[in-house]
Amino acid sequence: MTQTIPALFLADAPGLDFLNSVATPLDAAVDWLEDGEGLLSWLQQAHLVPEDVLHAIRERAIPGEMDRLAGQVRALREWFRSFVRERKGRPLTPEDLAELEPLNELLQRDERYSEIVAQPSGDASMFTFVPKRRWNSPEALLLPIAETMARLICDEDFSHVKACEGPSCTLLFADHTRGHARRWCSMALCGNRAKQAAHRRRQKGMEA
Repeated sequence: MTQTIPALFLADAPGLDFLNSVATPLDAAVDWLEDGEGLLSWLQQAHLVPEDVLHAIRERAIPGEMDRLAGQVRALREWFRSFVRERKGRPLTPEDLAELEPLNELLQRDERYSEIVAQPSGDASMFTFVPKRRWNSPEALLLPIAETMARLICDEDFSHVKACEGPSCTLLFADHTRGHARRWCSMALCGNRAKQAAHRRRQKGMEA
């Protein structure tokens, strides 16, 4: 079923937010991609697919089709998680490219094109050149996800891809802070828990 808890977008990198679509924000694991409706909701929250496209694909899908697609997306997520976790904290090398062949094969399915469209009234230029994508089947929903993965690989320094230091946290993030000193997925989540735990330890030390 679709999760009522809003998805987490804390990673400062959409490709890592995709990996964080399964997490333990409280006490139990939550998978925002557990079924077809969950996948559509997550894509909407991530702003990866226009809402009208999601609505049209939902309307056209045959029974069970979106759930099967969600299973493919979960498998893609776990394959990519292995790649990222094995290489986080160090720069990527040319040798890593061989492991990315499944992602390149997926990217080759893309049906992108561009179109001249009118600008909103009042803009200085009357027309603009807009990249678009053909959404011919539900499987096309894999492509914007694949693009976020590819951009993570090409645009991020993997030396600064980190795992949250929270003891039970599985979230990953790109550390864009000055000095690259970020330790937590979020100060509101694991950062606060760490502060509270440190405070309790100090209190026990004072009582001893």
